[in-house]
Amino acid sequence: MRYPPNKRTMLSLALAGVLSLTTASSVMAADVPQGTKLDANQHLRWNIASDPASLDPHKIEGAPEGNVVRNIFETLVISDANGNIIPGAAEKWEHSPDFKVWTFYLRPNGKWSNGEPVTAQDFVYSFKRLADPNTASPYASYLDYLKLENADAVLEGKKSVDELGVKALDDHRLQLTLSESVPYADKLMEHYVLAPVNPRVVEKYGDQWTDMKHIVSNGAFVAKEWIINEKMELLPNPYYWDNNKTVLKEVTLYPIVSSNTDVARYRSGDLDITGPALPVELFSKLQKNYPNEVYTPTALCTYIYEINTKKAPFDNPNVRLALNLALDRSIITDKVMAQGQQQAFSFTPPYISGGEQIQKPEWANWTQKERNAKAVELLKEAGYSKANPLQFNLLYNTSENHKKVAIAATSILRKNLQDLVKINMENQEWKTYLDSRNQGNYDVARAGWCADYNEASTFLNYFLSDSSNNSAFYKSKGFDESMEQTFKVDNDTDRAKWYAKAESFLQKDIPAIPIFHYTQPRMVKPYIKGFAVNHPAANYYLKDVYIIEH
Repeated sequence: MRYPPNKRTMLSLALAGVLSLTTASSVMAADVPQGTKLDANQHLRWNIASDPASLDPHKIEGAPEGNVVRNIFETLVISDANGNIIPGAAEKWEHSPDFKVWTFYLRPNGKWSNGEPVTAQDFVYSFKRLADPNTASPYASYLDYLKLENADAVLEGKKSVDELGVKALDDHRLQLTLSESVPYADKLMEHYVLAPVNPRVVEKYGDQWTDMKHIVSNGAFVAKEWIINEKMELLPNPYYWDNNKTVLKEVTLYPIVSSNTDVARYRSGDLDITGPALPVELFSKLQKNYPNEVYTPTALCTYIYEINTKKAPFDNPNVRLALNLALDRSIITDKVMAQGQQQAFSFTPPYISGGEQIQKPEWANWTQKERNAKAVELLKEAGYSKANPLQFNLLYNTSENHKKVAIAATSILRKNLQDLVKINMENQEWKTYLDSRNQGNYDVARAGWCADYNEASTFLNYFLSDSSNNSAFYKSKGFDESMEQTFKVDNDTDRAKWYAKAESFLQKDIPAIPIFHYTQPRMVKPYIKGFAVNHPAANYYLKDVYIIEH
């Protein structure tokens, strides 16, 4: 997920020696402890930091959109506060011994917000719509990551969507057929891009189906009002299968981009939860004054500077390597951000499941002086000098913290590369910024990637040659083949070896400069309970939230 894993705690049973059935011992919801005094005003106010680019699950790719869509739609599986996969729209599922056939059993009481039943046919329609090239989904290749049968050919327009490996066995049984063994396929099911859409509504209203007067969803909440640049209002979905456990009566989501404004409104009592970034200059003071309200959980996310590899001069890997070597990450993590972020020398966090064998590049053990000397040498070999410096734009989406990182990075590179570079900083609002990256209208761009599930492939799939997420336009036969090999081994150890091999290609070719692995600093009022602030993938389900008396 653009920014924006989980260990499964499931019960697996053998069925006739052929299928393994998976369910959960309990289902998370707003389980209020006995004796808790609830506040009379169950109105949550949360800053999601930007207006969503869309509410269509098949047209989105970022964290602001995910925060909304995850709460108004429900995928087959969801997760608890610790990131463990639990039943969502499906109450249980099973897989064949080779992990190629997965069957999900939908809840018989699952309904759309207009009262219609949610059926397996609705999910079939949605998977096909996601894969359809006419939908132009930025996340269409997710089906190929899943290895859904014929997904690659359908995405390329070589086969009909009707040949996709998905079918309804009946109204409440959805069967997925994969081309490879994917033992972690159930983890992939949580991603919002696999949320169902209502076929009748989509077909009736076309691109206008997400208008507030038309939208129909199957999640715990429904979108009732959206005033661009001001707020979005959510209300409980009375038809949601577990609505009797939803405590919140109203949710207001704010698109406050400025972290300073965000914190000011929080401190004045206008917000209950801030966005996922606190002002660097205020951080220590906030920690001191609000010790029980400031959270800095580690996240399965990496902050990068993505490089447009198809555009000169960045089609030269030595130019990309020079920037990678010269960027002193320690200054950014320790002095600019200073909120617990870890320096990143790999795109894939080595602490993710499957990342255990990923090693740092050799130069990570050099001194910064040694790195700088090599970087200057590479740029001079590429023909650059003080009279003819490397010139490029550094794009970032509007944010004080992104601006601070960009200012620091620009200064660091200019100094360490002895003025062989000239960098122009450019900021764009979220929707325009996403379009610029996807269209290749940039040189170097700030970007971030958060895990869609707790497995190394969620990062490495990003840079596959045919990935719709790959806005660096990186293509490597060796990288692609390494990732393909992960489906041909039958154990986690060998799979991790191939993940490490794939990551080594990224370290050699540098389609992006890893800068740091995230923490997600935010503030939460002490009377807000059930908000999964430590969720490793930052998947927040508001149906679990309630407000105690204060």
